[in-house]
Amino acid sequence: MAAGLIRSGDDKMADQYAVIGNPIAHSKSPLIHAEFARQTRHDIAYGHILGDPDDFPDTVRRFFAGGGRGMNVTLPFKGRAWEIADQRSPEAERGGAVNTLTRLPDGRLGGDNTDGVGLVRDLSLNHGFALGGKRVLLLGAGGASRGVLHSLLATGPGALVIANRTAAKAAALAATTATDRVEGCGLEELEGQDPFDLIINATSAGLGGDVPTIPRDCLAPGGWTYDMFYGDTPTPFLRWGREQGAGQALDGLGMLVEQAAESFFLWRGTRPATAPVIARLRGAGR
Repeated sequence: MAAGLIRSGDDKMADQYAVIGNPIAHSKSPLIHAEFARQTRHDIAYGHILGDPDDFPDTVRRFFAGGGRGMNVTLPFKGRAWEIADQRSPEAERGGAVNTLTRLPDGRLGGDNTDGVGLVRDLSLNHGFALGGKRVLLLGAGGASRGVLHSLLATGPGALVIANRTAAKAAALAATTATDRVEGCGLEELEGQDPFDLIINATSAGLGGDVPTIPRDCLAPGGWTYDMFYGDTPTPFLRWGREQGAGQALDGLGMLVEQAAESFFLWRGTRPATAPVIARLRGAGR
């Protein structure tokens, strides 16, 4: 079974779940799902699996063949999980990525993507940001952006601009929405555009200590910034937002918990409360 297994009880027959990624030892998912299980009194065991890029499909199949009920998928395997899912939700199909696998009653694998739901719930429910009618800038045109784009669009923003170092990738992603409310451009094309009420960083630039190169006046006065990534210390984009005087500069920890809660709901039919889990993780990071 998965390394680093965290159990919610002593029953060896507890339903088995896991998260797979590479690297994975840092993952907070086992702690989050253990908290959900205690809260809802569900008897599950949830561990983490270090995925091998050369053996990913077989690793997943072995887990489910051994009795696994569900699996979360993180970097760099969300695209691979999309490929092996036998049945995909509309969110996963549109996003081209799967972060939640479920064993269906007939033994096939169902694939879903809960990232977009997690992001929107964190912004709207946890922080009270009303996306309707707002100008939103989404930085990056990779898998992270694809996974949240349609959920953001469903909230009814006034405009949604995807900006990427390679303009053609941003334009291609925007074209998947088939609406003139979404446009794609290069980062340099942001110069002179109307400022944005919300800027979301979906790039991995922060992992190298960098911030996407965008004009300082991109952010409207009192506008918000949101980094889909998180860390034990403020991310570079989080610091950038604070420097620009953002009304709120948020990291992606709340999104992580909210997308996990959506996975838990898909697997168990019960939606756990997220606020106490977010608070515990915030406390653990201090």
